[in-house]
Amino acid sequence: MDDEKIIIMFQERDESAIRELSDKYGPYCSRIAWNILENREDVEECVNDTWFSVWRYIPPQVPKVLSAFCGKITKGIAIDKLRKRCAGKRADTHMANIADETIILSRAADFAEDMVKEGEILQTINEFLWKLDREKRDIFIRRYWYLDSMEEIAVRHGKSVGSIKTALHRMRKKLEKDLKERRFL
Repeated sequence: MDDEKIIIMFQERDESAIRELSDKYGPYCSRIAWNILENREDVEECVNDTWFSVWRYIPPQVPKVLSAFCGKITKGIAIDKLRKRCAGKRADTHMANIADETIILSRAADFAEDMVKEGEILQTINEFLWKLDREKRDIFIRRYWYLDSMEEIAVRHGKSVGSIKTALHRMRKKLEKDLKERRFL
């Protein structure tokens, strides 16, 4: 079923919309949650919470891209669940590494004082991504959107972990330069 029909079902409060959404985006959202939580029960709970949240948000919201909308909700719920699980404990090293790598993006997001500026930052990041070749864009998105490990990305692209680390480092530096030039950092 296409996304527009699923959204209409949500707007009409048709409960079968949840089943359609789960059928279409369940594996996608599960993958995002798994990369953060690495626990089957937590992933299932997170994905179910995602469907409940989508039910609450549509209406009044109408997402432009349903997959991204669901992915963003899933990521937020999974990160919250991880924070609760790790409260007072040593942080998960995979997530700690990603947090260290994305400090540039965090500083830029913290600087955004209103939605207009946030939109400008997102536009800058999108422009940055579209300047990259397909492989580099996939590496960047796999690491910072899907939260794939360096090892998974290396296997996906037939490269060494070291080359992936180097590529990501260079891309972060380039993005940082772009954000500084536009005075977001």
